[in-house]
Amino acid sequence: MVKRFISYYKPHMRLFILDMAAAFFIAVGDLFYPIITRDMLNIYIPRKEIQLLIVWSIVLLVVYLIKMVLNYFVQYYGHLVGVYMQADMRRQMFRRLQKLPFSYFDEHETGQIMSRMVNDLMDIAELAHHGPEDLFISIVMIIGAFFYLCTINIPLTVIIFIFIPILVYFSIRMRTRMSEAFTESRVKVAMINANLENSISGIRVSKAFTNGIYEEEKFQKGNHAFIKAREKAYKAMGQFFSGTGFIMDLLNVVVLVAGGIYTYYGQINYGDLVAYMLFINMFINPIKKLINFMEMFQEGMTGFKRFCELVDEPIEEEQPDAVELKNVQGEIVFDHVSFTYTDGKEVLHDVNLHIRKGEKLALVGPSGGGKTTICHLIPHFYTLDSGMISIDGTPIKDIRFESLRKNIGIVQQDVFLFGGSIRDNIAYGDLSAGDDAIMEAAKRANIHDYIMSLPEGYHTNIGERGVKLSGGQKQRLSIARVFLKDPAILILDEATSALDNTTELLIQEALDELCKGRTTLIVAHRLSTIKNADTIVVITHGQIDEIGTHEELLKKDGLYTKLYNSQFKTMDD
Repeated sequence: MVKRFISYYKPHMRLFILDMAAAFFIAVGDLFYPIITRDMLNIYIPRKEIQLLIVWSIVLLVVYLIKMVLNYFVQYYGHLVGVYMQADMRRQMFRRLQKLPFSYFDEHETGQIMSRMVNDLMDIAELAHHGPEDLFISIVMIIGAFFYLCTINIPLTVIIFIFIPILVYFSIRMRTRMSEAFTESRVKVAMINANLENSISGIRVSKAFTNGIYEEEKFQKGNHAFIKAREKAYKAMGQFFSGTGFIMDLLNVVVLVAGGIYTYYGQINYGDLVAYMLFINMFINPIKKLINFMEMFQEGMTGFKRFCELVDEPIEEEQPDAVELKNVQGEIVFDHVSFTYTDGKEVLHDVNLHIRKGEKLALVGPSGGGKTTICHLIPHFYTLDSGMISIDGTPIKDIRFESLRKNIGIVQQDVFLFGGSIRDNIAYGDLSAGDDAIMEAAKRANIHDYIMSLPEGYHTNIGERGVKLSGGQKQRLSIARVFLKDPAILILDEATSALDNTTELLIQEALDELCKGRTTLIVAHRLSTIKNADTIVVITHGQIDEIGTHEELLKKDGLYTKLYNSQFKTMDD
């Protein structure tokens, strides 16, 4: 894991080396003060060598000026190294998300993913900068102090430095406990983010049903779980810091007692004792840095572990010899297709279906029968358990994802619009399209006149997920998006369900025109929208129950007849 983390420094190695060099000279500069102080107390002041006292004071001032510049470099450019690495990881994570299958997003909430991309990567950036720097400075200062103090008195130095193994042992012993606590804390934070994102997105529903108290209780439950997890983490941290703090305080006592004894017996003088005390105070700082590094390392590596979990998720795998789908005619064949979601429940069982070129085929049946699943399988959003789906005789598993999906247009029941302008959302169907093509698509979806009535026209901001638009307007925008894409295969999954009768009539003619010469699948509960379909397929419990035209199915007096009568009996009477 650490080796993998280090690999992210490679693109920024030059800046990282400069940062470490600056950190090295900062550590060396810190060693100057006790050394010069010792010489002043032992040599310059007793001998009244004022000139050397002034010279070395000036030298010390110059060292501190250089140290100031180096500190600026480390704080500015050192942090940039962490920011660059964070940006690289975020880019890698986002690219991975674009390649993950639908099943991943079925199992992971948006808030949890956002927590990994924001909170975890912030801690990783801090570790990327401060971790190596603090560790490097601490090692340089401890080693430098050790060798210099050995020149004064080796036994006393050994007594002092024997506390380092004790500190290391204690830190390692506490490391596992802290790691487990912080990992649990991360999970709870991700859960809170997921619940919060869900609650904020549904705030209008919450207000409409006056369920604010329920939402607050739900949030508080997650918040309480977070507090408990954080309490556990801080308990481990408290034990860690209190223990290490006591060891360092004990170190001060040892220096005072042992140094006093050595001074009493004349083995070191007062200048040496002062130098020891100054070195120990400076020695405590790198130890504190090491301790802080342990905490930072735990948080950062916990975040990095969660980052790796996401970027290591299996992506949608194309066949190595996958082909381009060219000159699409739109013939679709389901050959003994069976499919099961990750929950283990079989949704489709041994489905056989032949959709001819340019045919308008409607899928009807009770909710949960598998209609939408059929629509999701054609663009290869999920992998089949068994059987085969082919387009124009080519199995979809042998077709490149991009080539397959750019020839399929989908309008879903739950319309998703991006934050931004009306133009941006229509243009999503073809990012290279010009204004004329975008306007033409809007006209064919019968929403151009409404757009032009707005003060900013096509540049009107529609708010988050199109909150400023009505349901029918959002649906027509999504339809305009498909008009612009101009695919060979259309999938209309309850495409007109959010439209009132007047609006539905406005776009039905345009949809009929668009369907000409194209293979179209229509999922609908309102049977009035599919009476004129070439073929109607009734799906129940993942299997085809009936198939035929509207008239043929009515004559069978089966499930379709029951569905039809339940919707139109009153009207017919």
